[in-house]
Amino acid sequence: MFLFQCWDKFGERRHPKRLAAVLAIAGALAFTLPPASPPVAAQVAPQVLKWADLMPPAPPKPPRSIVAGRAPVDPLNPTHEQAVPEGRWLGGGKSMASVPAPVVESLNGKTVQLSGYIVPLDFDATTVKEFLLVPFVGACVHVPPPPANQIVYVQAPKGVKVKGLFEPVYVTGKLSTAPSFTGLADAGYTLEADRVDPRKE
Repeated sequence: MFLFQCWDKFGERRHPKRLAAVLAIAGALAFTLPPASPPVAAQVAPQVLKWADLMPPAPPKPPRSIVAGRAPVDPLNPTHEQAVPEGRWLGGGKSMASVPAPVVESLNGKTVQLSGYIVPLDFDATTVKEFLLVPFVGACVHVPPPPANQIVYVQAPKGVKVKGLFEPVYVTGKLSTAPSFTGLADAGYTLEADRVDPRKE
């Protein structure tokens, strides 16, 4: 509207320099206006996990050998089977307890929600900032710990109010496949908790 008024009042032929100055000022103002703010990205909903989701699929079993079940043959005396120490033949070699439990690498860095039971590691009165999240009551305390991929080490810098052992909760935060070795049990995952909510049984 201002530009049209300048045009009608002064005229292009009578005041061309003044009209050019007005246009230059308008152009400068257009470039100095702040850009529009980008829209705020919606918060990503956490991926709700079950404990079975923390275990990778089992590898296929190798084909059974035609000589499976037979004792090894003594190369010095092929007519006699080689003596095998008691227990070794039934055990089948290395104990499975010494093999690290595999984790699901695709979950690394994901924002997730997982429910479980608290096993406190660091107490400050009734507040805990470090704990193990386990799938069932009694794990790591009254019974032997489950595999490492069924234990999550949780860091909660804000602190969580607890009343005792095995309090049921929902934990939401960023999951890592980095293992944690605590004095109580080894955890296959680490979870940086953004929030810890009570869960009704």
